Amino acid sequence: MASVDVFSKAGAKVGSVELPAAFSSPVNEALIHQAVVSQLAGRRLGTHATQKRGAVAGGGRKPWRQKGTGRARQGSTRSPQWKGGGVVFGPQVRSHDIPFPKRMRRAALLGALTAKVETLKVVDVIGVEVPKTQVIASMCAALKAGKRVLVVAPTVSSALVKSAANIRDLSVLRADSLNVVDLINADTIIMEQGSLATIQEVYG
Repeated sequence: MASVDVFSKAGAKVGSVELPAAFSSPVNEALIHQAVVSQLAGRRLGTHATQKRGAVAGGGRKPWRQKGTGRARQGSTRSPQWKGGGVVFGPQVRSHDIPFPKRMRRAALLGALTAKVETLKVVDVIGVEVPKTQVIASMCAALKAGKRVLVVAPTVSSALVKSAANIRDLSVLRADSLNVVDLINADTIIMEQGSLATIQEVYG
C-alpha cells in the first residue's frame, strides 16, 4: 500500500501515513461513469409537467357545427392544434432514478478514491472552532489546492460548514458519506488524517 505525506494546515510537512487498502482498488472507468449518471439522475426532482388537453380549463363548447361551414371539423378549442390548447407528449411528473446495485456503487466509489490519490492532501488536523472563512481559505492556499476542492473530515462541525460556505467550488463531506460525483469533480481532496481510519472501516 502507498504512503503519502501528512501536512499541517500551514502547509508544512509533519510526517507520512500509509493509505488504507481502499485506495488500491481497481479503477473501472465505465463503472464510475454509470455511478455518476445514476447519482445525477437521482438528484432530478422530476416535477416538470405540461397540461394535456384534459387539464386545460375551458373548451367545453364545440366551436362551430360539424358540417356545412367549409372549415375543418373541431370538437374543442383546447385541442393541441389550437393556441392555448393542451400539449402533446409533453413531460410529465416522474422519477428519474436509475437503479444501481450496492456492490457496483461501492466498487465505483473505491475506484474513484484510487483514481484521485494523486490529488490527495492529508492534513493532520482541520481544527475549526469558530466560523471563519479565512481559516479554510488559508489552508487551501498553503496546500496549493486547485480550483475545486473537497474537504473530508471524520466529523463535520457547523463551524467547519459555515467557514467553507463562502468559498466557491469548495465542498465539505464526512468520511463515511463520500460519493463518486464529488470525488471525481474535485481538483484537490483535502483529507483529515483521522478520515483514513473511517474510510478503512466503512469502505475497506
